Amino acid sequence: MCGRFTITLTVGFSERFGLEEVYIPPAPRYNIAPSQPVPVIVSTRDGRRTAMEMTWGLTPSWARDPSAVHPLINARAESLPERRAFRIPLERHRCLVPATGFYEWQSSGRRRIPYYIRRKDGDLFAFAGLFDISRGGAPAICSFSVVTTRPNTLVARYHDRMPAILRREDESRWLSPGVPDPADLAAMLSPYPEEFLEAYQVPGAVNDPEREGPDLIRSVRYGTLTD
Repeated sequence: MCGRFTITLTVGFSERFGLEEVYIPPAPRYNIAPSQPVPVIVSTRDGRRTAMEMTWGLTPSWARDPSAVHPLINARAESLPERRAFRIPLERHRCLVPATGFYEWQSSGRRRIPYYIRRKDGDLFAFAGLFDISRGGAPAICSFSVVTTRPNTLVARYHDRMPAILRREDESRWLSPGVPDPADLAAMLSPYPEEFLEAYQVPGAVNDPEREGPDLIRSVRYGTLTD
């Protein structure tokens, strides 16, 4: 699964994601948690990319009482077409979720030790996302889920799922209108190559969703785990 992530780079954000209008993202985020507002990238009807703030945790459009629905923070890639909550978003509402890294936890006795996973070059990337707009309440709720897939060798040390990180060449395909055929969908949502990623242990303070700041992604061990 994906339960926490970061957006620590804001310079060059618009250029990286091909936004035609300059978007000024919020300050760097080091501990994004479910229920919080996050900038996501969507494609307009005329094919332009734009950034919108949405709540992490999808509330389906058909929910009459959004307050009675448990928000869906993750969507399993393998079952997207079968889940009622994800069928329409898969057809019409795919998005890019910008990130610079995400957290996973490894159990050690009674402790859960946090690890930070990012690209080796520290650059921005995008999770595959699905969004929906629920009008069952006032005002309307724009919300999204992060798609997850099976882990690569690196992430498998910490969890049996990982966020579906899109390869740069697949980002436009993910945003393109129409439903991808099953083979194309499976290829786009396959595990991200581990050779581009690194993981290292970080302070336990990240366990508190109220905590923020660059110290949360500071390595507490010498070096990184990449092999």
